[in-house]
Amino acid sequence: MSDWRPTATAEALRLRARLYAAIRDFFACRDVLEVETPILSQAGNSDPNISSFRTRFSGHVDGGAPDRWLRTSPEYPLKRLLAAGVGDCYELGRVFRDGECGRRHNPEFTLLEWYRVGWDHRRLMRETAEVVQRALALVGRGARVRETTYRALFLDALGIDPLRGDEAALRGAMQAIAIDPAGLSRDDCLDLLLTHRIQPTFAADELLLVHDYPATQCALAKLRGGSRGDEPAVAERFEAYLGPIELANGYHELTDAVEQRERFERDRSQRRQRGQAVTPIDERLLAALAHGLPACAGVALGVDRLLMAMMGADALAQVTAFPFARS
Repeated sequence: MSDWRPTATAEALRLRARLYAAIRDFFACRDVLEVETPILSQAGNSDPNISSFRTRFSGHVDGGAPDRWLRTSPEYPLKRLLAAGVGDCYELGRVFRDGECGRRHNPEFTLLEWYRVGWDHRRLMRETAEVVQRALALVGRGARVRETTYRALFLDALGIDPLRGDEAALRGAMQAIAIDPAGLSRDDCLDLLLTHRIQPTFAADELLLVHDYPATQCALAKLRGGSRGDEPAVAERFEAYLGPIELANGYHELTDAVEQRERFERDRSQRRQRGQAVTPIDERLLAALAHGLPACAGVALGVDRLLMAMMGADALAQVTAFPFARS
């Protein structure tokens, strides 16, 4: 068997270690606490676009529910720590997503996630840019930073208003993509237009910060506007791209336990309709929100993809010692 060797070079592994040290120094200087949270959870991710690995505990039932899921993010326990009064915190660790494997996806990868109390998504996205610039400096590089709204991004690139444009316009723009739009939702079309038509055009030396997403793509973000007047509601969410590589996704976090439960139930309903596994709701997270999650913003950044961008690599295998096929 010849595939026992790592796919990343020793240079790439050393750069990863330097990046971890730089991340920890960045947050230590800002008094943001590093924490560790469980990798195995009694509740899986409800997002219909994310699949969780499932395992089973064979020990005594006093240990809790036997069915467990590998975390797709440390988000829920980090929010429980915030509700308990820990304050600004971050975690740098491994997460797992089933069904995602390819040049830019590995089922097991490293995620940096952090939360800032009293911040909104726009302030946090600028700190995210600082983290990325600190990382690029390790390899003698930098990037110009540009901010835009999700709406302006679509209008500039395709001449389509993603918040108001009718579905006929969206499906017309889909003709340039070799994907049949039949059965796709409005958000499916928007996602495909972004990933297939807009994202590939992003300049390699630019760090693009896109904020204020459609309300239907809120995930765990607060909504703003839409109750009165002509302007549609938007989700206080941002994503960061370094060239065509998506690096980070952040929110001005929803703190309402009732609304969060409603969103979880909508996700679960959609998963049932798609024939996907329906995981238990994280009742401990909802209890933490009900107790009182402080106003905050949080972001998750893919460290392996950041390393790809730093090295100019075109595949995660170049920055990962042993990718999924060799694990």
